[in-house]
Amino acid sequence: MILRRTGDLSLIKELNKSIVLDLIRKKGPISRAEIAKTINISPTTVTSAVSELIDDLLVYENGLGTSNGGRKPILVQLNPNNRFLIGIAIDASKITIAELNLNAEVRIKEVYYIQQIPDFELSNFTLDMIDKFSRKCKDLDQCLGISITTQGIVDSVNGIILYNPKLKIKNLHLKRMIEKTFNIPTYIDNDTNGNLLAEKGFGKYQQSKNVIYVKVGNGVGASILVNDSIFRGFHGGAGEFGHTTIDHNGATCSCGNVGCLEGFVSWSAVNSNVLEAMENGEYTILSELTGGDPRKLTPELFRQAITKEDPLSLSILKALSNYLATGIVNLINLFNPEIIIVGGELAFENPLLINMVYEHISNHALEAHTKGLKIVPSSFGSDFEVIGSASLLLHELFHFTLSK
Repeated sequence: MILRRTGDLSLIKELNKSIVLDLIRKKGPISRAEIAKTINISPTTVTSAVSELIDDLLVYENGLGTSNGGRKPILVQLNPNNRFLIGIAIDASKITIAELNLNAEVRIKEVYYIQQIPDFELSNFTLDMIDKFSRKCKDLDQCLGISITTQGIVDSVNGIILYNPKLKIKNLHLKRMIEKTFNIPTYIDNDTNGNLLAEKGFGKYQQSKNVIYVKVGNGVGASILVNDSIFRGFHGGAGEFGHTTIDHNGATCSCGNVGCLEGFVSWSAVNSNVLEAMENGEYTILSELTGGDPRKLTPELFRQAITKEDPLSLSILKALSNYLATGIVNLINLFNPEIIIVGGELAFENPLLINMVYEHISNHALEAHTKGLKIVPSSFGSDFEVIGSASLLLHELFHFTLSK
């Protein structure tokens, strides 16, 4: 694949270096000659890029390849554990922070539940959390950066959280604050954009160029990949799927609108429905799983109840899947994707939800748009949030999508 970009020589050099590094990540151990052949750039350019990557400790030489008549070529491969990054995932109920290597593998992870933090204020808490967590890292000089995802509308270029209704945030210059305090490069974006970048860089769907990632958890959002580029919209707010109207007579949402999809599909909606049923004396296995304490209800327990075929949980899941699929049909008819990835805490280890959504879509979306369409779960397990966060920085390092 040839990447043609305009710009000065230093930009071209950095892009070539990123492309070479990404190929080594995917195909290593690999020879310099094979790199040049695969991405169609000159051997001299490859040799220069590899030398710099070795100097940066991102790549190392590892053994000899097969000879085609001359000397055996020296193979190079990624050195994923020599550098690391800090990934932070912020949602309405918790903040997760982790140390990850260059393969987006989690080494250390901590979770802080917001409702348990007295006088919670995002910016000060985040700075304090990073300070304490960074002391557990072996050598902060080897940290490539801090990568943060959050719900809401984010100016990813300037690192500003423009609007997060759940945390009541407007125009928070979080990137500037973190970089000023720690002098470490910081990246911030919407959480579903991070999840989609993770799928493109490290997931099962790297070759797909028209993808929609739908996240269903504390909130509902979508990230849209069009011709291998994330569609961000005018102010970076594209993908606020949870705030599309599904019932004009519905309840008022935290965003100020009424009848938003999020009010029918998110964990908050599920939790409210379960609690109401329990208060009305309706039988559910969730009473046993929570020990009779509704405050202990979690998405994981809800998924367990579904696995155990709890009637209440299955009824709630069916209603949720119908609302979710109705919204997804609109996305399909608008964007005609090849794959829709459904992730988030409610979709994790929940194949029944995926099947219900697929069945509804098959019956209601335009037939021409559903031919060959795949509805699939996320590639990642319980670390999906911080892997998504880390992928903001790793995207910059590897350039595993062609453009933003």
